[in-house]
Amino acid sequence: MSGLSSESARPWSTRGRQWLRTVLGPFLALVLVVAVFTVADNMQADGGKFATLRNAQNILVQSATVAIAALGMTMIIISAGIDLSAGTTMALSATVLAWFLREGYPPPLAVAIGVGTGCLAGFINGSLISLLRVVPFIITLGTMTIYLGLAKMIGRSTMVRPDRAQIPDWMGELLLPRLKYEWMIFPPGVWLLLILALLVSAVLRYTVFGKHVFAIGSSEATARLCGINVPLTRIAIYTIAGFFVGMAGLYQFARLTIGDPTSGTGKELPIIAAVVIGGGSLSGGRGSILGTLTGALIMQVISSGCTALKQPNPIQEIIIGAIIVAAVTVDQFRRGSG
Repeated sequence: MSGLSSESARPWSTRGRQWLRTVLGPFLALVLVVAVFTVADNMQADGGKFATLRNAQNILVQSATVAIAALGMTMIIISAGIDLSAGTTMALSATVLAWFLREGYPPPLAVAIGVGTGCLAGFINGSLISLLRVVPFIITLGTMTIYLGLAKMIGRSTMVRPDRAQIPDWMGELLLPRLKYEWMIFPPGVWLLLILALLVSAVLRYTVFGKHVFAIGSSEATARLCGINVPLTRIAIYTIAGFFVGMAGLYQFARLTIGDPTSGTGKELPIIAAVVIGGGSLSGGRGSILGTLTGALIMQVISSGCTALKQPNPIQEIIIGAIIVAAVTVDQFRRGSG
């Protein structure tokens, strides 16, 4: 299997240095962004509220939904794919979860079906891409609208609102900044995100499946010649990614306590941006979970910092857009010089 890809064929020290470079840039960018907003906030007359534990908790909670969906998107982008349906799938999963709760089904069953909806959507994406041999951009652009329509059908073009009594306490506390137990420091949803991130990182780094993901992204033709079942691997990648999007639907519902069929429109952009800002290459073959989490944090820190400085939303969007352009430009330069 030494010929699977350039990623798997390199000595560990070389791969380790590449991983470090991929992660170090986003991490330094995060430190710089935090430092800039901290200094700017402290210069205000009513400043000093940005660099606090409470604000850090809020930033983690607000970035958790995008971050958990981006775990799966990282695998897709490493394999040289894309999923434009992630946002509407997330809303569909949340709407399905809300509908089953409203109809009186047990919460564990409702959660399982909601997350399973995300898995099914990912399976459909992967199957269509593999069977029709159409580029992921086109397939997921189509399924993005399909999943939006399905969510509207389930919710009858309105929000699905379960009664408060039908929502279990643990679900409401999943991303609640006000902690029931102070020793936890962060809400349970943040800890669950970190556990899943460690699991995915281990899968990508230490398993044969992870090597296959990098191999397909580095060179699909070479991967086929080395005996990798590319269609089945791609279906598995999109199905796993669908699981994380389904989890994002759970997180979204936990925060809003409603199923809004249209709430996922445009959410695929920050999910993809988290991976790109975190060092993932849209050309495939490069990416890391730590980098993705850092990318999600960078976007939320910018949002929180602009709010602390009383800057309007357009300023936030301009800054994040500029960072995305810079990240892609750096990636292209790195690939060209490599």
